[in-house]
Amino acid sequence: MFNRTVMFAKQNTPDSLRVVARRTLQQTHNARLRLTVPVTERCEYTNIYHCAVRKTASQWIKELFSDPIVYKHSGLLTYDPRFYNWSHPRVCPPQRVALSLFFPRKRFDKIEKPEKHRAFFVYRDPRDLLVSSYFSTRNSHAPMGDVLEVRKVLLEKPKKEGMIYLVEHLTKKGTFKAIRSWAAAPESENIRLFRYEDLTGEHQTEQVDRLMRHCGIIIPPPELETLLSKYSFSKMNDRKSAGSISHYRKGEPGDWKNHFDDDIAEAFDNSTGNLIELLGYPSTAGVRNG
Repeated sequence: MFNRTVMFAKQNTPDSLRVVARRTLQQTHNARLRLTVPVTERCEYTNIYHCAVRKTASQWIKELFSDPIVYKHSGLLTYDPRFYNWSHPRVCPPQRVALSLFFPRKRFDKIEKPEKHRAFFVYRDPRDLLVSSYFSTRNSHAPMGDVLEVRKVLLEKPKKEGMIYLVEHLTKKGTFKAIRSWAAAPESENIRLFRYEDLTGEHQTEQVDRLMRHCGIIIPPPELETLLSKYSFSKMNDRKSAGSISHYRKGEPGDWKNHFDDDIAEAFDNSTGNLIELLGYPSTAGVRNG
């Protein structure tokens, strides 16, 4: 009963009210950090920018950077510009981590930034991104943007036709083009790309440490282990009751193989071209279901 009630509230609360609620929660959380957590080391960078496309663990990244351990070793608070209607002239105030900027590279390059800044872009196998988007949009994602419109279509179609439709929809929205813009851009000292599979995989500690160090945040190994244990996917799933009220799923690399067939693969390849090769993932050919 509780899960059904939460799901109903999530799906029926107006987006404007959810934004106000989330802004209030973020402000309260940041105020609590300022009052209760002493900063032992301050980050040398004025701003950190987290860039991504949807379904690349952006909520998990948000949890990490919002944690007291990260604040203690950086003095940086988190800031989601969506909660403030993009009102700040530099996207976010100084001494903040700007969260979940779903920007193509060209748009990010155009925003005004302080001289001392760092940015990172998280990408994922686009085939797994498609599968994750399908189940999230169809079953559980909060009704923001065009979610309800797309959900209606997906509920009316069998899974195969729904995935092919979603390939076309994500192509029209520019999702695959945005990923390509980051992958094909010239290298920059200020900007690094990180793979979802590395940040959540077997060598997670090493990769998250690499990410934090790129952002000028040095977390001692015992505290980093505590941080990652706190936000393991299994624990986040438990807290959010995955499968009933959350759009968290298992997120295992290669899960797309359980859902693709030749028709879905053809639609995907036609829309994305050599994107899989550009990102360094194994080809779709020969590994999909027949």
